[in-house]
Amino acid sequence: MAEAIDTHTHFVPRSFPVATGRNPLWPSVELRSGDGAAVMVGGKVFRVIDSRSWDASRRIDDMAADDVDVQIVSPMPELLSHWFPADDADAISRHINEGIAELCSADPRRFIGIGMLPMQDPGLAVKRLEELKSQGLRGFEIGTHINGMALGDVQLQEVYAAAEQANLAILVHPLHPAGLERMGGRPELAAVAAFPLETAFAAVSLMTHGVMERFPKLRIMLSHGGGALPSILPRLKHARGIGPPLDSLFARDPAETVKAFYFDSILYDREALDYLLRKVGRDRILVGSDYPFTIKQDRPAEFAERALAMPRQEFTANARRWLGLEA
Repeated sequence: MAEAIDTHTHFVPRSFPVATGRNPLWPSVELRSGDGAAVMVGGKVFRVIDSRSWDASRRIDDMAADDVDVQIVSPMPELLSHWFPADDADAISRHINEGIAELCSADPRRFIGIGMLPMQDPGLAVKRLEELKSQGLRGFEIGTHINGMALGDVQLQEVYAAAEQANLAILVHPLHPAGLERMGGRPELAAVAAFPLETAFAAVSLMTHGVMERFPKLRIMLSHGGGALPSILPRLKHARGIGPPLDSLFARDPAETVKAFYFDSILYDREALDYLLRKVGRDRILVGSDYPFTIKQDRPAEFAERALAMPRQEFTANARRWLGLEA
């Protein structure tokens, strides 16, 4: 039976380096009694976690229960630190990358790492790409915007070009979503309702700026099944067919451009996942769970197989292609 690859899991280190400056948002981990811990940001609890965030043996036990053979491990999104000064973001990035590489080295057959870069300084991010790759990491995660900079912004093109050249995958994850105050302002709604919209914003930016056409070998995964993108895709396609000025928004039919992306399966609903498949094709869907957080999809490979009536080996092949591991 083909291995099940969970392409969307997160990592938090057991500890952080001491901040050298006066950055009030420098993260830390507060270890508590038993197995408990909390990520602290600005002196407040950002998220309650436990050792599954950094402990390889605990993750392996959970993988057995979830029928998962391999986890793709990426930073907890808040750690991406796109809003830090570039030097601070660089220090955090290097620490996180070292931590993920160390976890993966504990059992390289079970873990594959995705790191992070100081994206607010594209030139510095490009310089760090080779270091990231030398650690055995297969790609990097970015937010749906870089502290307000849209992902289609021309300033980021050198990073995309370097990632394409280095054969590295990119995971786009929602971060600091827009419009939360329009939903009542409760922070719990960010991951529940605002993240899908945020992913659609990012995807439309990439599409309207022709990023996938300019870098045809770039491999980008849009997390959480692309969020709201599949739902608005017919509207984008219709707009392009209307004529001037809307026809100039996209370099080509959005229904075709969307097939350049990869999508994880974290949609929780069989019909929603089937709709995604019909829009993007079976070769674009990857198994994902959002482990180890509460919102995670349990037994993700089983869910995807049953929802789409697709054999496990197809999901495996898709994941390996996204990671650049076909050989």
